[in-house]
Amino acid sequence: MEKNKAEQVIKILTEALPFIQKFSKKICVVKYGGAAMVEKDLKNGFARDIALMKQVGINVVVVHGGGPQIDKELKKFNIQRNFVDGIRVTDRNTIEVVANTLNDLVNKEIVSLINSNGGNSIGLAKNNNNLIRVKKLTSEKIDYGYVGEIIDIDSNYLYDLMNSNYIPVIAPLGFDENNDIYNINADSAASAIASNLAAEKLIFLTDQTGVLDQKGNLISSLNFNEIENLISSNVIKGGMLPKIKACLNSLKNNVKMAHIVDGRIQHSVLLEIFTNEGIGTLVKK
Repeated sequence: MEKNKAEQVIKILTEALPFIQKFSKKICVVKYGGAAMVEKDLKNGFARDIALMKQVGINVVVVHGGGPQIDKELKKFNIQRNFVDGIRVTDRNTIEVVANTLNDLVNKEIVSLINSNGGNSIGLAKNNNNLIRVKKLTSEKIDYGYVGEIIDIDSNYLYDLMNSNYIPVIAPLGFDENNDIYNINADSAASAIASNLAAEKLIFLTDQTGVLDQKGNLISSLNFNEIENLISSNVIKGGMLPKIKACLNSLKNNVKMAHIVDGRIQHSVLLEIFTNEGIGTLVKK
């Protein structure tokens, strides 16, 4: 190895060590979505990073979405995609496609990638009907169909898996009191799971550099008051809104720190956790 390269590696490891010590044995929930779930190199990089986090002692939980894959499958069945206020309206035909896509395609692929990169992950999807309990999401404007609002999570089961050296990979599916299956917004699911586990960190991977100000520059950290101002002045809007709200909810409920990072950058999760600068937006109390 060239001297310069060796020095670079030493510098990286030296900078990462305090963070590895700080977060060892702590819980980190990663919401996995966007380009990082679609592009081959990013998918492999993500799987390697998750395996590495577990290897250095972080208890990592992955919660994934699957929007593009679901849309592709719905097309095959000639079912129209229908979103209202960022929520997928999910009738009986749609929930079947959603559940099967998340279970058979998305969840299995993530588990397989993490395991082939040296991790020990386990998929939790439509066969785990006691993990996430929901009630039907109601709205005065519209019937969302089989869209659930989380009322309970079996945290003990997740603690047991993590203590047995597993990396839980969770699909955003829940069950009601009649054991009917429901689709859940993946950002809300990640926030609720992180809150129930009292996670140290909740990280959202997105297709943006993070939260941007009025001029389009990255805001590297935000507190509650600043977020309220950015929402009311319409700077935070669109797809960033549910992510920011999920961050706020988690911080009000036991989570220490929430991050929104650019999943299009290789190793973005590691850069956010193990470097002084980080790369996205840190949301804190």
